[in-house]
Amino acid sequence: MNQDNGKEGSFADMLEESLARPRALEPGRQVEAKVVRIGKEWIFLDVGGKSEGVLAASEVLDKDGNLAIREGDRLKAYFLSARGSELLFTTKLGGATAHAHLEEAYSAGIPVEGHVEKEIKGGFEVRVAGARAFCPFSQMELRRVTDPAEYVGRTMEFRIMEFKEGGRNIILSRRALLEEERQQAKEKLKESLAVGQIVKGTITSIRDFGAFVDVGGIEGLIPVSEISWGRVEDIRGLLSEGQEVEVAIAGLDWEKERFSFSLKETLPDPWQEARARFPEGSVHTGTVARLATFGAFVNLAPGIDGLVHISVLGGGRRINHPREVVQEGDAIEVRVDAVDEEKKRISLVPAAAAAAAEKEAKPGKPKRDDSQDEYRQYLKTAKKETGRAMGTLGDLLQSKMKEKKKK
Repeated sequence: MNQDNGKEGSFADMLEESLARPRALEPGRQVEAKVVRIGKEWIFLDVGGKSEGVLAASEVLDKDGNLAIREGDRLKAYFLSARGSELLFTTKLGGATAHAHLEEAYSAGIPVEGHVEKEIKGGFEVRVAGARAFCPFSQMELRRVTDPAEYVGRTMEFRIMEFKEGGRNIILSRRALLEEERQQAKEKLKESLAVGQIVKGTITSIRDFGAFVDVGGIEGLIPVSEISWGRVEDIRGLLSEGQEVEVAIAGLDWEKERFSFSLKETLPDPWQEARARFPEGSVHTGTVARLATFGAFVNLAPGIDGLVHISVLGGGRRINHPREVVQEGDAIEVRVDAVDEEKKRISLVPAAAAAAAEKEAKPGKPKRDDSQDEYRQYLKTAKKETGRAMGTLGDLLQSKMKEKKKK
């Protein structure tokens, strides 16, 4: 009985020991280790086994040459190879001691530290652990390199993409590491972002149809219509590459990796004060922004357009199209007839026509704009036919077409 208990206890001890024993380390495997001792040249690590891990102290120096870690700290490192009872680790390969491990870094995908020596045809010459390597322009950044000179003289991390002829032909990529970092950041953002949120970003490029913005892990488009409340003639006059902005999230399609943002939603809405700025009866000078078959849109202020209906645009005479009277870009003096802040609509009347109508009004009767009567009568007819008030300008046009068909 005691003998059986002894065997059982021995088996339990063996099982516990086997479970506690770390998995066999292979070159390139990343582990989290505890700093147990700091020497002059080496950092000694507890990696969970009987053997001790070592890391070159030069890898954990700050920009002033001081150690950036202390005993008891934890760090992530890549396993390189075994030297007797010691296990050699690295956070990134760099320095002369790494030359013998470049091929291991290539096989295991371990980042290497390189110094950009100079620009050469098609890319950069980079010195890695004493070896000469090449990084193409296309592999230096996520986007096209526009100023190669800004990279010369810098020390950065790369991944070895090709290792041939015993290290005489080494091709590097910094972009591969940047893409991995971007993917990790994207996974974190996926959990925290939602449509409607205001986030900070950086303008990465500008096109005629909008501007692309990076919000710290994902890149999306600010369409030209979402840049400003007013009409945008020149995007580059408002935004520039590298500019920091705040944008509202308009759309998140993680599956197709399509993201859209709005800059104007973070700006004050000019319609909130439209009634105060443009009270009914006030006269203003605006610019004809665009023409439609039913009238002319007049820009009164950035983001605020009013409509002069075709029925009052002719000054008492019937016209078939607004272009018979005005052209886009014309300056026109108008009087505000009605303001609907909720629907963001302003009804306008040509100031000259309004003044003429008031002058011709008979004494003792309220002054009216006779040219506007036809417009108001049309709105009443539209409401009677549809059973509702006039909706969008599209509804107005559709109702007019139906009326013609009935006739």
